[in-house]
Amino acid sequence: MPTTVARDGAPPAPDRILRPGDTCWRIAHADRAGLVVDAQDYFKAVKEAMLAARDTIMLIGWDFDLRIKLEPEGATLEGPNTLGAFLRWIGKTRPDLRIYVLKWDLGAIQALGRGSTPLMILNWTTSDNIRFHLDGAHPPGAAHHQKIVAIDDVFAFCGGIDMTDDRWDTRGHLDEDPRRRRPSGRAYGPWHDATMALDGEAAKALAEHARQRWKLATGEDLEPPPPRAPIWPRTVAPTFVDVEVGIARTAPLFGNHPRVFEVESLLLACIRDARETIYCESQYFASRTVAEAIAARLRDPDGPEIVVVNPISADGFLEAATMDTARARLLKLVRDADAHDRFRIYTPVTHGGADIYVHAKILIVDDRLIRIGSSNLNNRSMGFDTECDVGIEAVAGAPEEARLKERIREVRADLIAEHLACAPEDAHAAIAEAGLVRGIERLRKAGRGLVPYEPDPIGPAEELLAENDLLDPERPPKWLQRAKATLLAPLR
Repeated sequence: MPTTVARDGAPPAPDRILRPGDTCWRIAHADRAGLVVDAQDYFKAVKEAMLAARDTIMLIGWDFDLRIKLEPEGATLEGPNTLGAFLRWIGKTRPDLRIYVLKWDLGAIQALGRGSTPLMILNWTTSDNIRFHLDGAHPPGAAHHQKIVAIDDVFAFCGGIDMTDDRWDTRGHLDEDPRRRRPSGRAYGPWHDATMALDGEAAKALAEHARQRWKLATGEDLEPPPPRAPIWPRTVAPTFVDVEVGIARTAPLFGNHPRVFEVESLLLACIRDARETIYCESQYFASRTVAEAIAARLRDPDGPEIVVVNPISADGFLEAATMDTARARLLKLVRDADAHDRFRIYTPVTHGGADIYVHAKILIVDDRLIRIGSSNLNNRSMGFDTECDVGIEAVAGAPEEARLKERIREVRADLIAEHLACAPEDAHAAIAEAGLVRGIERLRKAGRGLVPYEPDPIGPAEELLAENDLLDPERPPKWLQRAKATLLAPLR
């Protein structure tokens, strides 16, 4: 597949972080790109985008729960308000529309309680134009982790938000919110997440990637839709206009499908090339490769300030035992290297002091690059699971450099302001005056805010899990790759 370069046909600048064939798959143009923070806006925007579809809807994800409400406050858009009912409705009312849903095959037992039971899948078969498939095209123990929505090859979302339960929340992250309920009716806690909306050639490239993933999972080639006019949800404000977007992926070796390490290459390039600041939101801090790269920059007398925003603990007992223990170990490595006091790791809390779970996967380097996607700072995202991220870079000397840098600074200030419950302009001013670390420290106060993270002591059980890479491997064992690929070959 040919690599896409800049629209003028020139190769990327030598000092560019986003480099096709290295730190990204390709670079494609978007007339508009909009950062969507938290699922209140995202779920509604997805519904609006699907209502605008004329030929193809592709939903590619780690999990989907057909029972979730797209607008928990009450429906304002046409069609049913739950995901499954909406898809069935739009499939029946628009018989020419093709709908494809690809979800990670986490096993029949686990799927029973997650809104994708065989009974509900059977109901979908009443619409001939809806196709649902469980994606098991990966090594044993790996996960299909991408979160992509592609509409008619002219609009797409790519980020970290899954269309499943426990995800919907507002940017206010209230201590108590009656709208924050699972389909079962049980309440859940505050949840912070993010994704990116894109149009133009960038959306077309993401749709092409989605079709490639569908083929790998099903063996079926999908025809691209015919050309049509651009669409854009009214509920999404464009954050960037007229930009080049890099698309970076992770994929393990599976059958004849090669390994892809673009996410890891991009992340390491970002850490290496950062001049002043790195701001990161991630579900985990568990990659030794990343921690060692950060430690190297912290030893550098002229290295950047680095701030990581994490949840207080991973979600689930085994994940917490594995990821939290790895984080504690790696934080010691990083803090021992922080001779110039330039590193902080925080966890966000509500006004009442409750923990806000961080599921967003955002990286902002200086005022130069923003990356958002599905990948975390853990080993799996670097080479074992499937991931897809998008990045926008202000290239030195480009006509739009100053405009993009200003927008990236504004995005960073807005994200930090959400966590600190302050105005974005106050966050921007504090960082400009005192730097990233001390600017945040200046704005921290009691109540809603960012709390410095300190790990709990590591017990023997956690040590044992941390030594075992079964739950967070860097690479799949080769014999398992070959075994599963051989077993599945007759089925493809």
